[in-house]
Amino acid sequence: MANAHRLTVVATLAAGTLFGSGMALAETQGRYVLERTQSGIIRMDTQTGAISTCTEQTGELICRMAADDRDAYEADIAALEKRIAALEAKAGVPATDNAPATEQEFNTAMDRMEGFFRRFMGIVKEFQGEFGQAPVEPEPQPDRT
Repeated sequence: MANAHRLTVVATLAAGTLFGSGMALAETQGRYVLERTQSGIIRMDTQTGAISTCTEQTGELICRMAADDRDAYEADIAALEKRIAALEAKAGVPATDNAPATEQEFNTAMDRMEGFFRRFMGIVKEFQGEFGQAPVEPEPQPDRT
């Protein structure tokens, strides 16, 4: 499929070169190659092979993905969303509804983070002791209750 897509890209660029002015608008060594055609400008991403059609409007170059690229792009996004959902389900991560965390959820997260950092600092102290360095004592924390 990727080879067919690249063939389409090459054919489109070749047609643009044959039927358009064929004048390159940008260096071919950069990420994008711009070619002027009779209907506007074609931009090819040399890293991904994606093609966009561009027009000049009020002194700016406005580019839109080609229809085939848009479909492939949306299909890739949908496939990635499915993979993420499957990985989250496998890891036991609950589905999110983007609602703000409750105070209890926030406090639980902070307690877990505090436990992580305390354990991490304990490991650091062990390493400092192994290398003969005096451990740095953290400042006492105020009572949070």
